Amino acid sequence: MRVLVTGASGQLADAVLRAFADRDLVSYTRATLDVTDVDAVRLAVDQTAPDLIINCAAFNRVDEAESHPADAFAVNAFAVRTLVRAAEGRGAALVHYGSDFVFAGLDGPDAEPYDESVEPSPRSIYAASTLVGDWLALAYPRAYVLRVESLFGLPAAWNGRRGSLDTIVAGLEAGRDVPVFTDRVVSPSYVVDVAAATRYLIDPHAPAGLYHCVNSGRGTWYQVAGEVARLLGVPARLKPITTAETRFAAARPKFCALSNRKLAAAGFEMPTWQDALQRWLAVRGRSPQAEARTAI
Repeated sequence: MRVLVTGASGQLADAVLRAFADRDLVSYTRATLDVTDVDAVRLAVDQTAPDLIINCAAFNRVDEAESHPADAFAVNAFAVRTLVRAAEGRGAALVHYGSDFVFAGLDGPDAEPYDESVEPSPRSIYAASTLVGDWLALAYPRAYVLRVESLFGLPAAWNGRRGSLDTIVAGLEAGRDVPVFTDRVVSPSYVVDVAAATRYLIDPHAPAGLYHCVNSGRGTWYQVAGEVARLLGVPARLKPITTAETRFAAARPKFCALSNRKLAAAGFEMPTWQDALQRWLAVRGRSPQAEARTAI
């Protein structure tokens, strides 16, 4: 099987490339393939003749999308249509990753996690662009759409843009006070587990379609950060905040726990987020700031 991976410089793509290392891999970064360029995508697919296309390219700067809606839709929606058409022309399968932001997330903390049957109700440009991307991918019978949430899994030495969990870990290791939400409920996704689920689904073990691909369980960001501090063995210097106290250009879902029961029914059990955190921190290594503080 030849596998073409887009967005190859991101943390999810890195895990995907490792999960498919025994396959014939062709990967493109944003610099080597602009997924919004229809002709460039068509040429890349024609030249590589993949059996599977895995799209890890995304415009995930949530607040920036409010002022740059055309850019968000170009990457998160219309580029997906281009990849679908290219995959269809080759008879290739397609994997695309969606987001929990497609839900309004107005439910309380005791609500049931959202499964694939819940009607989306996006409240931001970013969320709307990802939902359109989901729809365009799912129009293709050979497409798998995996909705992920709060991706984590970066190494300590990472110098690029960090996700929420990576920022929390770096702050705790550095001994800083870390502001965390007490009223946002999440189901974080470890990129290693997401990549493993992707490999399982397309091997093939399950029909194409929509799957929620998050680690099992849920917690507020405050609870997640507390578990991080416990696993790191550092003081939990957490500053509790609420969404009402924070101004964002784009609305955030307060309750965004997703159910992975459909994935489990297909035969792949996602580990708990606590287990995923423990495995990640064990292989991540400590940050330079933490090492320096220990030496002092």
